[in-house]
Amino acid sequence: MVDQEKRNKVIEAARMYYVYDYNQSVIAEKLGVSRPTVSRLLDLAKQEGIVEINVVDPEEDTVHMTKKLENKYGLKKVFIAHTPDDEEQTKYYLGRMAAQYLNEIVKDDDIIGLTWGTTLHKVAKELTPKEVSNVKVVQLKGGVSHSETNTYAGEILHLFGQAYDTIPHHLPLPAIVDHVVVKQAMEADRYIKNILDLGRRANIAMYTIGPIKTESILFQLGYFSDNDLKVIYSKAVGDISSRFFDEKGDICHSELNARTLGLDLEELRSKEYSILVAGGENKLQGIRGALVGGYANVLITDIHSAKQLMEEESLSGLV
Repeated sequence: MVDQEKRNKVIEAARMYYVYDYNQSVIAEKLGVSRPTVSRLLDLAKQEGIVEINVVDPEEDTVHMTKKLENKYGLKKVFIAHTPDDEEQTKYYLGRMAAQYLNEIVKDDDIIGLTWGTTLHKVAKELTPKEVSNVKVVQLKGGVSHSETNTYAGEILHLFGQAYDTIPHHLPLPAIVDHVVVKQAMEADRYIKNILDLGRRANIAMYTIGPIKTESILFQLGYFSDNDLKVIYSKAVGDISSRFFDEKGDICHSELNARTLGLDLEELRSKEYSILVAGGENKLQGIRGALVGGYANVLITDIHSAKQLMEEESLSGLV
């Protein structure tokens, strides 16, 4: 955080450069500083949010795409982020956009249900504190595994709880167990039942799509048998909350689904805000399957995915 005197100088330099169109040498002379100092002041103006730069591309009509996608899939809201064609950077921009949207809608007495993974971790890191009362944060699916792979479940819950001044509710279970009877026994526990019930009552659910690839976190946790993997790779286009679905949004492995702990997919349809945060080429078919299945009513995605969703619909004659 810069002090007020320096901030005033930053604002003055930014105004001369971006509004009056002075070059950096002229600004340096007027401010009585060196040219490299002017360059640093302009960089600081962007870092501090004093200057925001938007690149407008007439060919990328996001308003048109937003409305088309909202109408096609019956969505409350679509947000499209302009992102570079890079997976990590895409997650960063989506995380920032999702955090901003959540801060706009969250209010007293809300219950926020969350899954885990790198995308939700980006959202959690971009949250800013908001003064609300009696907000609850709850984990929608288990995150305990047979491996040491980090699901970020604990850190996500901690950061959300910190942002809304609440103690988060953890679901200290595996996402998937070996036998249905094991799941039934776990769900019968009074503490676990209360957590699961809280997730069902959540009016806000935020989640992402798990892509069907071996590098995905879920595939690194040791949950799946060879037969499970065979079915998943042959039918699934993605997963939400460790529940796998096909291109129509239908559960594609009922036996595995019966061994999965946490929120059922159909319960997402009744949420006030069912927020899907996902983008990138490897999640595209999963995004489309989730939208066809009607699980989300808010979509936060990137410009490349939005374009491809529009192109797919146009090719199939649905738009």
